[in-house]
Amino acid sequence: MERYANRDGDSGVIAYEVTADAIKVQFSDRKIYVYNSIRPGTAIVNEMKNLANAGRGLNSYINRIVRKNYYAIEY
Repeated sequence: MERYANRDGDSGVIAYEVTADAIKVQFSDRKIYVYNSIRPGTAIVNEMKNLANAGRGLNSYINRIVRKNYYAIEY
């Protein structure tokens, strides 16, 4: 996983991993959430990838838009 840049300094996201059709996001509680083309869908996952790569806004986007619409949790 790649360390999240956290340019605003207040994110609950610590790392992420991008694949062709998914993004995995690790939060400060160490849980890894999987978001993909099935849940929450390609358009949202693509926006999450953009925010992750920018290092800004990913946690806020998940809290506002995605919420609990994830595909799976990895421990």
